[in-house]
Amino acid sequence: MSATAHFLSRRDLDFLLYEVLDVERLTERERFAEHSRETFDAALDLSEQLAADLFRPHNKLSDQNEPRFENGRVVMIPEVKTAVDAFAAAGLLAATHDAEIGGMQLPMTIAQACFACFDAANIATAAYTMLTIANANLLRVHGSEEQRRLYLEPLLQGRFLGTMCLSETQAGSSLADIRTMADPLPDGTYSITGSKMWISAGEHDLSENIIHLVLARLRGAPAGAKGISLFVVPKRLVEPDGRVGAPNNVALAGLNHKMGYRGTTNCVLNFGESGTTVGTLVGEPHQGLAYMFQMMNEARIAIGRGATMLGYTGYLASLDYARSRHQGRSASAKDPSRPPVAIIEHADVRRMLLAQKAYVEGALGLILICAQLVDEAATAEDEETRARAHLLLDVLTPVAKSWPSKYGPIANDLAIQVHGGYGYTREFDVEQFYRDNRLNPIHEGTNGIQALDLLGRKVMMQEGQAFSATVEAMRETVELAEVSDDADCRAWGESLAAALDDLVQTTAVLRAEANHERRLANASLYLDAFGHTVIAWVWLRQALTAARPGQSEDPFYAGKRQACCYFFAWELPTIAPFHHLLRGLDPTPLEMQDAWF
Repeated sequence: MSATAHFLSRRDLDFLLYEVLDVERLTERERFAEHSRETFDAALDLSEQLAADLFRPHNKLSDQNEPRFENGRVVMIPEVKTAVDAFAAAGLLAATHDAEIGGMQLPMTIAQACFACFDAANIATAAYTMLTIANANLLRVHGSEEQRRLYLEPLLQGRFLGTMCLSETQAGSSLADIRTMADPLPDGTYSITGSKMWISAGEHDLSENIIHLVLARLRGAPAGAKGISLFVVPKRLVEPDGRVGAPNNVALAGLNHKMGYRGTTNCVLNFGESGTTVGTLVGEPHQGLAYMFQMMNEARIAIGRGATMLGYTGYLASLDYARSRHQGRSASAKDPSRPPVAIIEHADVRRMLLAQKAYVEGALGLILICAQLVDEAATAEDEETRARAHLLLDVLTPVAKSWPSKYGPIANDLAIQVHGGYGYTREFDVEQFYRDNRLNPIHEGTNGIQALDLLGRKVMMQEGQAFSATVEAMRETVELAEVSDDADCRAWGESLAAALDDLVQTTAVLRAEANHERRLANASLYLDAFGHTVIAWVWLRQALTAARPGQSEDPFYAGKRQACCYFFAWELPTIAPFHHLLRGLDPTPLEMQDAWF
């Protein structure tokens, strides 16, 4: 049994990576030529072991002993630092970076699978590493040579950890309304003044320094999003020779007390409160939001991954409970003298378990498909393939963030229900998984914002080219199903083809609507319909793989087929009424008035 068997299925990871996605073919490319199945497995084995040994054991402890604000600093349990240090020492912060700067040069597909182990084990501690990885990736692409020299290597080594500072008290997701200001200093740096809210990992003692990426306005900048710039603001100044110097007047004003993710500090930070806070400009003035979208999009996929893995670990916990908990008897054998049966014998319990399996294994497939698209966009040999991968990733990113973060918590809710009264107690893990997961529909852009992004931008961009490319990719899988020897796969392919026809028709109606508010009023419904269609596609890909000759007697593949059957029979049909409402441009929510509530 693998080290992560109780909170992640390594068999499922291997199936998705090596059978569905054929990740080994990436080793034929120059960037990954030094890798093989053996090195990929070694990275996964290492991640499993670290997650099981150092992240999982303090998951409940950090939830019960959340960080405290004492004398202007954060106090937290020591196990968090031990785990983060081990993650860094293993080289995982630099998993996808060039070997010449100490990176593993792993494909993003393998790296995301590695990171999934830590999300499943302890999402709160994993958040410190996720933010640092995204921070370093942004600086690698958009930072100046000096910024990379001073910050990149320490971030990849774990000496420094990173954050993203976007939101403010008066401007949560509405970044166009931020007020933090940047004034030029004589030496070419900037004085940063203002306050940032909801800053995950914004203060701690886990590293020598914290590198904040801060959105702020230059004096006289254009109003709105076009006037936002991006700055590197370290907690402590970094000297030209790389030594960590004096404090940079980044003050912790308070901690936010969350329903879940309690082990991750969530901070109010004040800049320039008691002296000059120095920042350096990233790239060009007024381009900060464009630069930050790299980190935001990376974080959005990571949020979807985290939501998936919280749903996944809850599913495995409820599966284990259902197999070990004996209660009740078969509906056809109610003799009270007979011993109770394991509750997994009850059809409704199997329904709840099957729904969870369909949600979380489908979502994990989507996350890894997105990771593979990152690899395709960066390393594919021809420009056409790279361009197509970019288009697909643009469309799938809001889905990858929002669908798992909606259906992951639903899976967690079902896990609690399988446990019955025990599931509602703090003695069992599933109540924490639900609380942790409830944050994911909110942060890194609420699911409503992802819906507006998908319908308002992504399916409209480049005259609909990204949308068309996505539909084309799904139709290619339908074509494979049409010629399959497996009758079930052919039937599921027909169902997906019909769903795609509906999606294309609905999208055409919405694109033709000139009234912008009316077109976007039901964007969340469109996101759900789009997301379910995408997950049906993901499941069809898994089913086609599971239907290969010689696998019919294997319980693992039989389980994949049954989960696919469930999704097509129970879930995909639920979006038909969505299309009816969307095509009719139903105005009910839009026309509701404040006074009528």
